[in-house]
Amino acid sequence: MAYDSELAKRIALEVKGLPIVEKKMFGGVGYILNGNMACGILDGDLIVRVSLDDYARLLEQPHVKVFSMKGSPKPMKGWLMVEPEGCKTARQLGQWLKLGVEFASTLPPK
Repeated sequence: MAYDSELAKRIALEVKGLPIVEKKMFGGVGYILNGNMACGILDGDLIVRVSLDDYARLLEQPHVKVFSMKGSPKPMKGWLMVEPEGCKTARQLGQWLKLGVEFASTLPPK
């Protein structure tokens, strides 16, 4: 399954200068900080890892849905999918990426 290469280019520009590693995974691409995934792309959606404290509140945002891998019986708490309309502008994308990077930076390196 392909992922949105234009979104990947936009993310690369936003994380430039950060110690982020881009890695193809799960039919998409992940952006890894110290061994922990901060965000990614699956099909046309942005995947963002957030704290469990913020998870429910962020799910209420427009164009945000629960992330679940195809074939998985349960959604993955702490992971969100942001539809293209929710990260259309540079500002929107930057805010989501900031959340993912900030959360990944709280995790111990792998």
